[in-house]
Amino acid sequence: MISQEELDKLLVEMETSRVERTVSTNNTKKFGEAICAFANDLPNYGKPGYLIIGANDDGSIAGIEINEKLIQRVAALRDDIVPPPTIIPEIFTYPDGKELLVVEVQPSSQPPVRYNDKVCVRIGPRSGVANVEDERVLMEKRSSFTRSFDARPCRESTLNDLSINIFKLVYLPTVVDAEVLESDDRKIEEQLASLRFYDLKADCPTYAGILMFGNNPTHYLPEAYVQYVRFTGEDEVSAFDIERDFLGDLTTQMREMSNFIKSQIVKKTLPDLGEKYQASYPASAVQELLYNAVIHRNYETNTFVKFYEFSDKILISNSGGLHVPARPENFPNENAYRNPILAGAAKNLGFVNKFNRGVKRAIAALAENGNPEPKFTVDQPASFEVIIYKKQI
Repeated sequence: MISQEELDKLLVEMETSRVERTVSTNNTKKFGEAICAFANDLPNYGKPGYLIIGANDDGSIAGIEINEKLIQRVAALRDDIVPPPTIIPEIFTYPDGKELLVVEVQPSSQPPVRYNDKVCVRIGPRSGVANVEDERVLMEKRSSFTRSFDARPCRESTLNDLSINIFKLVYLPTVVDAEVLESDDRKIEEQLASLRFYDLKADCPTYAGILMFGNNPTHYLPEAYVQYVRFTGEDEVSAFDIERDFLGDLTTQMREMSNFIKSQIVKKTLPDLGEKYQASYPASAVQELLYNAVIHRNYETNTFVKFYEFSDKILISNSGGLHVPARPENFPNENAYRNPILAGAAKNLGFVNKFNRGVKRAIAALAENGNPEPKFTVDQPASFEVIIYKKQI
């Protein structure tokens, strides 16, 4: 984080591409656009940008109130930017009692990042919306960073392996502003590439593109599916009466999983007159934990996601253990995405609500429903597993 001495120097300098000052405490749109723009680092400084709340344009300190509510509001903006940037908000207090809230934003290793469906960049001392050339520059920057698996090109594939209708009719409207979308006359390859689903240099879809919109993802990733089995007993040696594989593009299959959970997994019992229905499992918890397995799994292994229902519990397991910096001792408070493009896509489609909160939300939903505490196996380097225990109704 910036030091007091460095901050004092920034305050008296003219506003630049790395600094934005404001005395507003409630203009979250402005805050979000500034943070997104700093994360994109269009000038390629390779250094953090700073949103300084409580400073006038001339660098003097306004003396506004910096409270916990403001800090939480600013910190929450991270969850509205895809993929989430690294931000550090910190209060600086001066001898006269006046305070500043300084938000340090690190350049993203996965540009372009988006806020409210727009790619924001710094244009001199202000934030604006990136044009086509700006996005191309950001995509070229991204290619210079070490890639996650989902960002790598699937070199054997072609554009014909993708369902363009699903991308254009289902996905694009969730991530691109309608006005921007209407005026976007770029080739489909460039539109896909701007969202990390196509690699222009390799001239083929990325693995994220194949997984999200592929006509047949298992052609390139044979175990890229979820296997559901309903056993009649308490273990896998017992008989089973239902088996289903969720195959195909994740844009469609994640919705199918949600509908399946609500119709087949959640058993509701009609209680006595005047009381609420009782559910064996809360649908939101099962959905969050299943999506967590799909997003976090290691797609470089030949192991499908297991989604097994027993008479007394549900087991969900995926290949790939906790991803650094997450560790057994800080789970579930610390989280990191092995496949950040898939995570962002799932959020954009509404399958997950907030980054880094899915497991906590699931635990809370289970507790509220009256289910026993779930059991997580998080100390295995090559796998992750959760057992959800059934509520006795």
